[in-house]
Amino acid sequence: MAKIPQILLIYTGGTIGMLKDYKTGALKNFNFDKLLEHIPEINQLNCKVQSISFDEPIDSSNMNPKAWVLIAEIIEDNYEKFDGFVVLHGSDTMSYSSSAISFMFENLAKPVIFTGSQLPIGDLRTDAKENLITSIEIASAQENGLPIISEVCLYFEYKLYRANRTTKINAEHFEAFTSPNFQPLAISGVHLNFNKLLIFRPKSTKKLKVRKKLNNNIVILKIFPGINEKVVESIINIPDLEGIVLETYGSGNATTESWFINLLKKGISKGIHIVNVTQCEAGNVIMGQYETSIALKEIGVINGNDITTESALAKLMYLLGEKIPKNEFKNIFETSLRGEISII
Repeated sequence: MAKIPQILLIYTGGTIGMLKDYKTGALKNFNFDKLLEHIPEINQLNCKVQSISFDEPIDSSNMNPKAWVLIAEIIEDNYEKFDGFVVLHGSDTMSYSSSAISFMFENLAKPVIFTGSQLPIGDLRTDAKENLITSIEIASAQENGLPIISEVCLYFEYKLYRANRTTKINAEHFEAFTSPNFQPLAISGVHLNFNKLLIFRPKSTKKLKVRKKLNNNIVILKIFPGINEKVVESIINIPDLEGIVLETYGSGNATTESWFINLLKKGISKGIHIVNVTQCEAGNVIMGQYETSIALKEIGVINGNDITTESALAKLMYLLGEKIPKNEFKNIFETSLRGEISII
């Protein structure tokens, strides 16, 4: 007889974990120990669910690397006891957090599904129930005794995405997320249909490693018409700065003004790693395609390809924390480590 999957639900905070007090109208934290009382449909799933919550649930606007490490440690401590994990998280920074977790786990062989909601779990029109129930179903889905999903994902509004490919695009619609350069891994309709050709498979059976040394001495620099030398210079001269996510135009283009190129060159010579990502919602960076990106390529700016800003930020924190030698850093960043970019 097949073993019933054991799923651990991890509540970090966010709208999905709120219930409305109908006497006062105020929102209050949901007691996940009483999950089945509020969502009896979970009893119909072929799995057993246990839950754990942050001692002090936090709004996703307050998410930070310290909280990411806490999420990773909860999963690490329970990794052998459970077959899958569902992380409940506020939607505003979910793409950042789930991207970070994807890099922190090496040799992951079990599903870690992030989800949340736009409305609290007790609201009449809430999206929380569907997101939660389907995320648990995905985390418990198995084939031939092995999990169908063995990577970090984000589930929202009937679609399962690779977490480090996502970005939040809407603050009001239930369809709050998209994966601009990578198709969904699964779509939930009458049936739960997995796109098995896209699912990331473990490349080895090595023991799980959790990388917890994240370095957040980094900044996002979004260029714009009229950006001035003093602004860029002040960023390059930030004490202890080690990484810049440079959001450029189109396929990786930027101003060719000599002061701009010289400042980036100065930053690279100081040991700052600069990653070129596009401001566009979709598409990828191709440095050298236009004259306006040739100089960036020549001075050693890292090509972010089709990585999202959120994923680039998380990957920078991860690689800087691993203290990758300077002469290897660019090559490693431009390599797909967790399926975060299309070019391998």
